[in-house]
Amino acid sequence: MAVGVTVGSSTNELGAPSFVHSFFSTISAHCEPDGWGSRFPHLMNELYQGRLPHGNALLALDELWLAKAALDKLPPSAVVWDIENRQARPPWGSNIASHITSLGDYYVTSAGRGVFDVLERALVASAEERRDAVLQ
Repeated sequence: MAVGVTVGSSTNELGAPSFVHSFFSTISAHCEPDGWGSRFPHLMNELYQGRLPHGNALLALDELWLAKAALDKLPPSAVVWDIENRQARPPWGSNIASHITSLGDYYVTSAGRGVFDVLERALVASAEERRDAVLQ
């Protein structure tokens, strides 16, 4: 069962629960030295936990852009599959497409869309439509 982000009646699939957890684990591990949600509370403590109130969507969007900028500077080998188990590795190991050159473009949905792009569009829609973003 895949996890998606829903705003209103629009849902966009992100991927398997372990894949989505890895996305947020990687952000926290590389961008939040003081722990989960310490730098990006709206992404990590609201959206990841299931619901981001629309009033915080633009704040979460700023956090998303900062995370993307940081991960753009890191190689794919720095992926964190599970922040609670740093020894865990992706099921595909290091066998990734050659066009993936950083953690900023590492996470791609099964439909071929970048997870950062999908979340950016969802957060913009959440703010514009005044509807909460739901991760489920």
